[in-house]
Amino acid sequence: MRLFVALQISAEVRETFAILLGELRRADPKPRWVNPESLHITLKFIGHVAAERLPLIRDVLAAIPVPPPMIIEFHGLGCFPNARRPSVVWAGMPPLPELTALAGRIDDALAVCGVPPEARTFAPHLTLARLKETRLSDALRAQIENAQNRSFGKQIVRDFRLIESNLKSTGAEYTTLRSFPFAAEGNNP
Repeated sequence: MRLFVALQISAEVRETFAILLGELRRADPKPRWVNPESLHITLKFIGHVAAERLPLIRDVLAAIPVPPPMIIEFHGLGCFPNARRPSVVWAGMPPLPELTALAGRIDDALAVCGVPPEARTFAPHLTLARLKETRLSDALRAQIENAQNRSFGKQIVRDFRLIESNLKSTGAEYTTLRSFPFAAEGNNP
């Protein structure tokens, strides 16, 4: 099983990104553009695990102290590691301390299950494309630069999810295995 922990994107925000992805694809069709239905915010990539480890992973995630629902906003575009040598095009989010703390608790909890801790600092984002060439076309570079201050919407997040990823020739297919609701207002840790 190939697993990760993520936040889902609302239908309204997903529609906004579907329009944006169409614009970006017209600017440069070469990158591997993400299907809007697959958009999510990864909190922790777990990777391949044996099916018999799934109950422990679910139990560990269920025991994590969770924040109350939070509003997340999507704003601007960029590239990892940078625009000079891009491998990923992303849509950003202002960092929320509660979200960063949750990602840290998930990372720490999954270490009990033998999942290696993150080497990189948590940077919440939506992956929009993966690039084989480490150079942006002029048209795509212009689109990204023009969207650096563009807002793509807000949504309330009320849970995080354990998701299985099945890689297929048509792209990854995601299945939510379990949802972990956030705390009721006033019951935050």
